[in-house]
Amino acid sequence: MVEQAEKHLWARLLAWCRSLAGATVIGTIVIALIVTVDRGGYVLVNTIVTGGMTALVAMGLALTLGVLNIPMFAHGEYFMIGSLTAYYVFTPIKTYMETHPESILALWGPLVTIIAAMLVGAVAGVVSEVLVFRQLRQRSRENWVMNSFLLTVGLSVLMINAHQLFFGADFKGITGYFSGMPINIMDVYISKDRAIAFLLAAVVVTGFWLFMTYTRTGRAIRAVSQDETGALIVGIGLNGIMMLTMALSCALAAIAGASLLFMYPAYPSVGLEPLYMAWFVVILSGLGNVLGAVMGAFMVALLKVMTVEYIGSGWDFVVPSALIIVILIFRPSGIFGSEVRGVLDK
Repeated sequence: MVEQAEKHLWARLLAWCRSLAGATVIGTIVIALIVTVDRGGYVLVNTIVTGGMTALVAMGLALTLGVLNIPMFAHGEYFMIGSLTAYYVFTPIKTYMETHPESILALWGPLVTIIAAMLVGAVAGVVSEVLVFRQLRQRSRENWVMNSFLLTVGLSVLMINAHQLFFGADFKGITGYFSGMPINIMDVYISKDRAIAFLLAAVVVTGFWLFMTYTRTGRAIRAVSQDETGALIVGIGLNGIMMLTMALSCALAAIAGASLLFMYPAYPSVGLEPLYMAWFVVILSGLGNVLGAVMGAFMVALLKVMTVEYIGSGWDFVVPSALIIVILIFRPSGIFGSEVRGVLDK
């Protein structure tokens, strides 16, 4: 029995490797290794750090697509909320640490800052769901995708202008959360902030996967994404699940914004680049495919790093855009397909 199970497992693994998804993953790893040998280890390090943070934003975007059927074009603004919150929380902490360098806040201050940004992002998501999307859902289900798209565009404009009105248009950033010498990885010196950002992304992605896979609430979210009517029949509260989904989605974006405050200072349109990257990932991995967005994030990050390295920084969005056009033409469901129904299937 054990030998049969092992043979079955190997057969499934080989079948996956022969599929387009498997071939793409293997090809990405091979390309990453070749580029690393050619240009140096910093390319791989940059890809890993950028991919980890992009995965957080893309997972949240895929979640709103898969469960709420909302093409969230305001998702970058929750990244902005995270970075803005982090700035105002960490600035007094940093001032205190300058006069008390031995304080415990030197270690835990950044974590407190990121948790605060996560909570504010989650609250912003709940407010958006209750005041905006639920109102539309209660009044009209016709042309839902188009109407919700227009709502998200309007929400984006409102949030950007609100930032400019109340907090100004100047850049609000920090030099770094942690001080000290950088870490040496593969003869590449990487700052502690980048290393911690990647580790944090890995922890959050793993925790989110465990939550979605093994908890009752996570299974309820997946049930709603697959069959809203069936989920309602078995007693799942749709309003609660939809509110939680939006809160989780926005919290993921806010965590990314807070974690990368040293790279992306808070200003009104700081969320545009993360939004573009997240949409590249979602289209590449498949609309609504939350877990596929993780692998897709590293693919897009590698493509972006390679474009900057071999062509130039001015082309960093041109090449991914061209790739997305090709994918939409020949494989509209994305490389990994969609494990949950996206906007084209409902």
